Amino acid sequence: MATSKAKSKLAAILGVAALSLSLTACGGSDNADNGTAKGGSDGPTYIYLTNDPIGVNKFLESGKIGVEKAAEKHGGTAKVYEGNSDQTSIRQNMDQAIAENPDYIVTITYSYTDVAFEYAERYPDQKFIHIDDCPAGPYPSNMYCAVFREHEAAYLLGYEAGLLTKSNRVGSVGAVDIPFIHRYTDAYAAGAKAANPAVSDQQLFIGGDSPFSDPARAKEQASALVAQGVDHIFAVASGSNGGIFEATGSGGVTGYGVDVNQCPLTPGGVGDGTLKLMDSLIPQLIDKIDAGQAESFSSFGLAEGGMDLVSLAPGAAESQCTVMDHPDVVAKLAEIKQKIIDGEITPPDATGKFN
Repeated sequence: MATSKAKSKLAAILGVAALSLSLTACGGSDNADNGTAKGGSDGPTYIYLTNDPIGVNKFLESGKIGVEKAAEKHGGTAKVYEGNSDQTSIRQNMDQAIAENPDYIVTITYSYTDVAFEYAERYPDQKFIHIDDCPAGPYPSNMYCAVFREHEAAYLLGYEAGLLTKSNRVGSVGAVDIPFIHRYTDAYAAGAKAANPAVSDQQLFIGGDSPFSDPARAKEQASALVAQGVDHIFAVASGSNGGIFEATGSGGVTGYGVDVNQCPLTPGGVGDGTLKLMDSLIPQLIDKIDAGQAESFSSFGLAEGGMDLVSLAPGAAESQCTVMDHPDVVAKLAEIKQKIIDGEITPPDATGKFN
């Protein structure tokens, strides 16, 4: 079961791991069965549980696509139970999934952490996959937990900012001043300074009661950075990111998004962003489990295709990210990405987990 250490991480992971600005789910209903059959009914079954209706939430949609890819590959079926983040809804969906006795139950984000580990202990014959928030072990033998190495992509994004800054001042606006958020902001700063030693970095945080959903306060913080000459700002605040992009959408200031492609949110004002590729992680992890090769805990970064930049991913040409106007920079990012994969560069991890 999740430990108190896991609970202390919940605020840290809120939003950054699961939500994206203006990609907050809209539409859908609790316990909606959006299952799609992929292959014969005798194949494996997969149930994906979300803590919000998927709607246009690209992060949650990516998880759905990943489960469907696994089902299609193995001739099975995939179902989705959409809910919300209150524990009543979460437990109802989990109970319904358990009753169907699928081969795998897949959950994501901090909202499901405690419940997923509780049910894994209660139902030892049921396989569980939980993604994006892994407590300290040991884990039940039927639980497979995976996280992303966000700092690798954040470093790469910072390298981009270091190449493109005209003022030699970069910065970030994070939701809260805690180690998990610094995994993004510190790695971003390190990447910028590696690309351009003349760069200085400044980090501001939103704080308050709703740091992940306070675009007004986020805009204030981003505007403060702009006033100090910062011209490249990394937005690490989930639902607050809209306010940051309002501040970066003019005057030669560039914003950077997180987790999904946020460049279309402010056309011409967002340069690039990090990606968490759930659609890649889930099929890979299921294949490893089926082959008996999976560890109870695993991490996915650039090498495994779990993290990337929008500018280096398929569809980059249509992404509306302004960095695509700089093919020389994109080529350099591809080079630095490979050096990270090869171990020639080790981006710093503020949490200490991967250092």
